[in-house]
Amino acid sequence: MDDNRLGTSVSPYLRLHADNPVDWREWGPEAFAEARERDVPVLVSVGYATCHWCHVMARESFADPEIGELLRRDFVSVKVDREERPDVDASLMASASAFTQQLGWPLTTFLTPDGHVFFAGTYFPPSPVGQVPAFRQILAAVLDAWTERRHEVDANASAIATAIRQGAAADATARSGEGGDGADPGLPSVDAIRAVTGQLAAAEDTTHGGFGGAPKFPSTPLLEFLADAAADGDAEADGLLDRSLHAIRASELTDADGGVFRYATRRDWSVPHYERMLYDNAGLLAVAGAEQARGIAEFLRDTLRRADGAFVAAQDSESTIDGRRVEGEWYRRPLAERSRLDPPPLDNQVLTGWNGLAIRGLAIAGARHGDPELVALARGAADAVLAAHVQAGHVTVRSSTPAGASSAPATIEDVGLLAEGLLELALATGEVSYATVARSLVDDGLAERFEVDPVLASAGTATGEQPQTAMRSGTVGLASAAAILAALTGDGALRDAAARLVAARALTGTERPLGHADALGVALALQRPSREVVVVTSDADDPLRAVARSARQPGTVVAVVTPEQARAWSDVGFSLFAGRDDLDPAAYVCHDRVCALPARTADAFAEQIA
Repeated sequence: MDDNRLGTSVSPYLRLHADNPVDWREWGPEAFAEARERDVPVLVSVGYATCHWCHVMARESFADPEIGELLRRDFVSVKVDREERPDVDASLMASASAFTQQLGWPLTTFLTPDGHVFFAGTYFPPSPVGQVPAFRQILAAVLDAWTERRHEVDANASAIATAIRQGAAADATARSGEGGDGADPGLPSVDAIRAVTGQLAAAEDTTHGGFGGAPKFPSTPLLEFLADAAADGDAEADGLLDRSLHAIRASELTDADGGVFRYATRRDWSVPHYERMLYDNAGLLAVAGAEQARGIAEFLRDTLRRADGAFVAAQDSESTIDGRRVEGEWYRRPLAERSRLDPPPLDNQVLTGWNGLAIRGLAIAGARHGDPELVALARGAADAVLAAHVQAGHVTVRSSTPAGASSAPATIEDVGLLAEGLLELALATGEVSYATVARSLVDDGLAERFEVDPVLASAGTATGEQPQTAMRSGTVGLASAAAILAALTGDGALRDAAARLVAARALTGTERPLGHADALGVALALQRPSREVVVVTSDADDPLRAVARSARQPGTVVAVVTPEQARAWSDVGFSLFAGRDDLDPAAYVCHDRVCALPARTADAFAEQIA
């Protein structure tokens, strides 16, 4: 009798598998207790709702009644949504790296009932393809090892778990700053950080733009590091950034409606992998020029935005056309023709951290380009997420859909990225309420008030957040938020905490920037003298606002407020704004919170900034 338990799941990915003839369980202690009772291995399959190859494997294997019967008899089968459970995904990915360097989704792992991985891979076809065995063959081999060579299975699983445990302990030590004298957090020097530009220049594809060969990703953390280095005066970084953004903008990676696809399968940025993720587009917003940013923002507004203002996670690569499920066809049609067809479905999860990225990108782009609609979109998303996912200044919900709120715990991704997004929105709008919530979130993040999954905790395989190539990490977002708060409050301990969070990642990034570029940008800001710029004006068209847009660079925090807003900031402890409500208009340029005389004209302000 079928016992598939995914029908009531909040996750849209899990619900897609609710009709499989597989006895799927959700991740949790109950599934592993069942495996212990039956003395069988656990299959954990990880994917997400807009993942093309996840769809393919589902159709080929998980919809097969014979495979369903085999899994029912000899395994406990668990489905995991990597968006809903990044903690589980990170742990399983770390274990899977012992078996393959071609990591991705679907991720197919086999675990002991104690939660230790003993074999892993990614997509497996229904029949052998070259050196890739069929999924049935994998299941047979795993079952043979489990029944005939259990001692080898247990030894391998134990060794992998030990390696993960040691790596997690080393990461925790690096974050805490232990092991040194505590005085120097170990940030790389400015020269070491700027030397990374030379490494990237050597890796540039001078024919087609971007870095490396196929497949080609937008790699937004890398682009943002280049933007930071360019703002710091690095002309080579400026050229690399401009050429990369132009290649993305002018290629098939950018759709006709302005949205950007996840990656291109060819070196010349052609033949996209057609799914569109919120995090890629949000990351590009933070560095794109005005026209490109406007196109991306319109895609977010028209496609991913819910009625309440929050953004859903992604749009699928596949759509149903003429009764067939096909990848990319809808996107290849002209815009006018698309409107007559059913669009690719949405992954309708609202993820706290990913919305934090979108809030940040929209707020930065809106402030930089003087585009109030982008700031309004950021405000709408912030208000929706704060209403549904945050209580009393604490993230209580990581993921929600129309089916309800997920029980998945909030992670550092949610806390760090939302805190950073709210602070950028506060600086762009002058509204201190967003900053006060961000301050509470930073307190939570620095205190590491995160729930550890009980299965990972029992197995000793909780890895914490791992470096990423596709999106800004929550650790880096938390560090950036702490550094901004240090500038606004004068609390040097927050700046020290920011340095501790990114030091180890940034040091690694000077040698291997891919996966650590976001930490490099924050490290560069922390190595520069703190500069604070406050513009006080009641005039929405004041020329001082335009000058303020040019002041953003590593180590500089820029706030634009009315006199009433300055008073509100000061009243709740943001001391940078104390006494800033008596002149209107006025611009204050401060270095380590020591301020020059206020500039009253745009020319005088520009001279002080220069």
